[in-house]
Amino acid sequence: MILVCYDITDNRRRYRLERLLHGFGARVQKSIFECHISPAEHRELIEEIEALIDKEDDNVRLYDLCGKDLQRILVDGVGEVTQDWDYLLY
Repeated sequence: MILVCYDITDNRRRYRLERLLHGFGARVQKSIFECHISPAEHRELIEEIEALIDKEDDNVRLYDLCGKDLQRILVDGVGEVTQDWDYLLY
């Protein structure tokens, strides 16, 4: 899973980034998305983010979380950690 956090100063760029991220994952907080994506999609996401943002004003962070990290996520309050439904096994 990739955790994407952002702080975009311009409303238009922020809206474009939000639309982009909705295509890759689920919004879990106002400026945080959880994305269950392949390595190819990860590279594509980085390229598209770089094309959208202003590197002088904006801040986007991508955190690559492994299975061990996912087990340690604590959600306190409303919400839950998203699941990669394409690969969920019972």
